[in-house]
Amino acid sequence: MSIYRHKQGARLAEAVVSNGLIFLAGQVPENTDADARGQTENVLGQIDALLKELDSDKSKIVDVTIFLSSLADYDAMNAAWDAWVPAGHVPARATVEAKLANPAWKVEIKLVAAR
Repeated sequence: MSIYRHKQGARLAEAVVSNGLIFLAGQVPENTDADARGQTENVLGQIDALLKELDSDKSKIVDVTIFLSSLADYDAMNAAWDAWVPAGHVPARATVEAKLANPAWKVEIKLVAAR
């Protein structure tokens, strides 16, 4: 079994590839001044870029966990998600409210995709 660590740092890798699966680290917004929809769109763009670097794309996502700092942002996050996720290729998904590491973050997304 091979394991590839993509964009590895001292604490974490942005992704780990093993047995044909890509495990992304939690992706967080770079635009912390944006609302929940804007932050979600930013994170989804980062996910697109990482998956492309690893020869995959959003149609191959199999499992997603979305962390929201407040469930009051659920509809705004879903507006961005629904515009992004490809019809006919929706993954298994969970959305939870959680205290995120940076109080300015409204969303964090962690996922698994096939390569």
